[in-house]
Amino acid sequence: MNATPLLTTAEVRALEERAAHGLAGPTLMQRAGAAVAEAARTMLPEEGGTILVAAGPGNNGGDAWVAAERLRQSFHRVLVLDAAGAEPGAPEARAARESYLAAWGKAVREWPADTRPALVVDGLLGIGLARDVGGELARAIHRINACGAPVLAIDVPSGISGDTGAVRGAAVRATRTLTFLARKAGLHTGAALDHAGEVVLEPLVDDPRLVSGLPGSLLTAEAMRGVLAPRARDSHKGTYGTLGIVGGGRGMTGAALLAARAGLLAGAGKVYVGLLSPEAPAFDATTPELMLRNLDDTLAADVLVVGPGAGHSPSATSLSAFERSTLPALLSLPKPLVLDADALNAVAVHDAMKNALAGNRRAPTILTPHPAEAARLLGTETAKVQADRLSAARELAARFRCEVVLKGAGSVCASADGTWAINATGNPGLASGGTGDVLAGMIGALLCQGLAAKEALRLGVCLHGAAADSLVARGVGPVGITASEVAVEARAVLNRWAN
Repeated sequence: MNATPLLTTAEVRALEERAAHGLAGPTLMQRAGAAVAEAARTMLPEEGGTILVAAGPGNNGGDAWVAAERLRQSFHRVLVLDAAGAEPGAPEARAARESYLAAWGKAVREWPADTRPALVVDGLLGIGLARDVGGELARAIHRINACGAPVLAIDVPSGISGDTGAVRGAAVRATRTLTFLARKAGLHTGAALDHAGEVVLEPLVDDPRLVSGLPGSLLTAEAMRGVLAPRARDSHKGTYGTLGIVGGGRGMTGAALLAARAGLLAGAGKVYVGLLSPEAPAFDATTPELMLRNLDDTLAADVLVVGPGAGHSPSATSLSAFERSTLPALLSLPKPLVLDADALNAVAVHDAMKNALAGNRRAPTILTPHPAEAARLLGTETAKVQADRLSAARELAARFRCEVVLKGAGSVCASADGTWAINATGNPGLASGGTGDVLAGMIGALLCQGLAAKEALRLGVCLHGAAADSLVARGVGPVGITASEVAVEARAVLNRWAN
């Protein structure tokens, strides 16, 4: 797997120090500014126009001043919005500002009312954002967003946390973000996905060793190719395992059937379905290949996906039969488990099951919560989970000693060993009922085919998003994509990746 590194702010700071040490030739700021100037040229409309460069108080502003000087030297019309209100504190950033002004570069303290820029370069704030944006900087951000021009953000859009992707008070909506040295975690999850635009990496230093051995990575379609090997000609259904689906309580049998169909389409050799509803059908007329069994027979499967549509009681004092006896028994089985939906909700209100999950299970466990389910498991609020999705996923993985995917925009995968990844595939078409059930079934099928839990989870998450992307590319969605369509499209994508 050829992974793309993702870094936290602390890791970026350490990387900056290593990269700058013994650097020959231009400094990192000079290199960054030159890269910004070149990117700005490519984004400028053919008819030209004024490039407004918004420069803030830190090194991000220093990059902006360098870019402004480079653009001015190449005869572009440049106007700097000197939004810091004071000289930059960092010596190199201060020198860059002085160099631009000494060469009679144009700069203003406030946004000119009569200026309609052709392009805005956002260098107000960088990755070191520690508090919500307010005052003059917030007003500058609002003016940038309202001006109607394309926006090039330097490193991260101002107001976006480089760690979490959350908006800190106000944030620039960029057309493109030119990020330096390595990709930042916060650019690929949460609110940042609606603010960063196209993210382009400029390494500045040609030394891949600088980012080797770090725990974070970006899940891309390119990295997933070949994770599932092509099938041997001399194989049979038993080669690819038996998947068991446990769920589908009263009024919710569709959730379990969606997971089962997805598991079959993702390559499981056989799929058993143990439906919990007393009105459960005897067979699936749409997919007769599925084997609807009683619960005991379903538990004989090699891998179990537990929870889709199982039903959930609001408290530990009113548990259903599934929550009271079935799920605790499943947690004791020495076989891989994928816990989804109502299985997660049950664990959240049942201390004994929390302890069983966090104990020494004899087989891998994968949790697939959405933000509200993650909040219940952590005993916190959904808003707090969304404010720092990476930390929430990592805490779940550490607490329950399992593999976790925190679903949502930029789904976060985290492992008990401390490694983590953010998914780069997917689109709003996945905001549809049943897509989570499909994901759980796909992951279970990949486990059946012999992948380790971490590999199965990451491949399943990336495949799930890639299927939605493939549908949109064919003109299906994003509005109106169904879970069933995702499952079918995932089969086609998986076969392309495995060959």
